[in-house]
Amino acid sequence: MNIKLRLIVMSFLQFFIWGSWLITIGAYWFQTKQWSGAQFGAIFSTMGIASIFMPSIMGIIADKWVNAEKLYGLLHILGGLVLFTIPMVDNPSTMFWVMLLNMIFYMPTLALSIAVSYSVLKGNGGDVVKDYPPIRVWGTIGFIAAMWAVTFLGFEKSASQFYVAAGAAILLGIYSFTLPSCPPPSKDTPSRSLVDALGLKSFALLRDRKLATFFIFALLLGAALQLTNAYGDTFLHDFDKVPAYRDTLTVQHPAFIMSISQISETLFILAIPFFLRRFGIKQVMIFSMIAWVLRFGLFAYGNPGSGLWMIILSCIVYGMAFDFFNISGSLFVETQTQPSIRASAQGLFMMMTNGFGAVLGSSLSGIIIQQYFTDATGAKDWHSIWITFALYAFAIAVLFVVLFKHKHNPQEISNVHAEPLLSAEQA
Repeated sequence: MNIKLRLIVMSFLQFFIWGSWLITIGAYWFQTKQWSGAQFGAIFSTMGIASIFMPSIMGIIADKWVNAEKLYGLLHILGGLVLFTIPMVDNPSTMFWVMLLNMIFYMPTLALSIAVSYSVLKGNGGDVVKDYPPIRVWGTIGFIAAMWAVTFLGFEKSASQFYVAAGAAILLGIYSFTLPSCPPPSKDTPSRSLVDALGLKSFALLRDRKLATFFIFALLLGAALQLTNAYGDTFLHDFDKVPAYRDTLTVQHPAFIMSISQISETLFILAIPFFLRRFGIKQVMIFSMIAWVLRFGLFAYGNPGSGLWMIILSCIVYGMAFDFFNISGSLFVETQTQPSIRASAQGLFMMMTNGFGAVLGSSLSGIIIQQYFTDATGAKDWHSIWITFALYAFAIAVLFVVLFKHKHNPQEISNVHAEPLLSAEQA
């Protein structure tokens, strides 16, 4: 099989696994199991907890001792076995620990998939900057394909979604052992300290006022990143309580509608270079924050009938909300730090958004929804929930405009070495 095609298969399955349950686990949790919102928030925090250190630890192992493709395959097989056990879980507390174990195995594979792709491409004379993005886009296609498969098979509220994910994980794990060898690149070099390897020295950047302000906002906005992934699907499912909406496509197959968000991501990635050159990093990040306000606000007023256009528009602006912040943020870090610590600085950015920010947002949102927006019957006031999230995003945008001081310099963007732009379904 052609090398690029083999990597496309890997990228497709990598995100097919995640797309099989990430958007629809809320429907399973609330609609089928009818567990509490406070405990559900903790489930989504498992991604953040696992993201804080596991990718770095697995990166050290792949750098020093174990072939990357073998470690990658082993993690997927272990994660697949954990996913197979989820349908047997009968209480939310156990679910938290099982999902945390699954995330401990899965989250490092996001970085390892990049490492394997780079190693294979370079080993076969490829150009990483040119060849990797067309491979990576198949990951987003895999995520969308999984959402469509789960919804049209009728698995959105069913534990079967985890069997789909488990099967894909074990298949990818076995397939990974057939990939070209990716030996440890630092096997014979002196070991770095754990502090260096985990990028903890990058915390020294917080002594710089502008960077400290930026990383604080990265954490605060990171808290919003998973809210619609966590609650969007079950929000649309809840419209089945309204007879006029019960048989609509939006209520019958919410994951299909939500997949517009991932399609939008692929389009907005292409628009980023123009916006960065024209408006600068600060303005692009403000556009992202306003897009988050619209994302939540349109959900607040949308419905599967006359308000369907609001739900669809909310999914479209998600691409700007998610990609403009993540990619422009990483470029800001790239332009503001010394080459010797850029990798660690990027790790700190990811730690703030997908680690601490995700844990904060997932945990607090679950508690807030349960305490203030859920009645005695378990019904949720979705309008007020989305308005609250929109006000939160708006407050962050206003504070960012006032507190973050940065003057646009087009030359900084031109000087940044082109790196593959990564979509994060989930980021």
